[in-house]
Amino acid sequence: MRVNVTVNGEPRRADNVWEGESLLYVLRERLGLPGSKNACEQGECGSCTVYLDGVPACACLVAAGQAEGRDVVTVEGLASGEALDPVQESFVERGAVQCGFCTPGLLVAAHDLIERNPEPSDVEIREALAGNLCRCTGYEKILDAVRDAAAKKAVR
Repeated sequence: MRVNVTVNGEPRRADNVWEGESLLYVLRERLGLPGSKNACEQGECGSCTVYLDGVPACACLVAAGQAEGRDVVTVEGLASGEALDPVQESFVERGAVQCGFCTPGLLVAAHDLIERNPEPSDVEIREALAGNLCRCTGYEKILDAVRDAAAKKAVR
């Protein structure tokens, strides 16, 4: 099967896609976008979160064929050229990245939250990130990074 999808604003095509392949596999292995991580393959950890038609989705749970003709934005697509998105900047500056496995999903979830709610409360931040598991950081630096990113976006 052939899958045509727009990824990070660019039309892309994947050939010889098996019917059971996930969007995550296609993004990582066929289209060379390794940013979204493959951790649980069950939609539990959030590491593979991408935007699918503007809505966050676990790419491991989306069959590649379901993405036909749709718009996907990965963690790589949050940046604008060489300029990182404020969420990406804040994660680096605040030390919210350790092993990095959860980071792509957290970045997409935080980006989505701030786009919907430019001034989220701590409770709203925690709720928005609840579907993303991190085994390294203890979350405090992640929360600091999201607060910082929201403040940066408010200034811009």
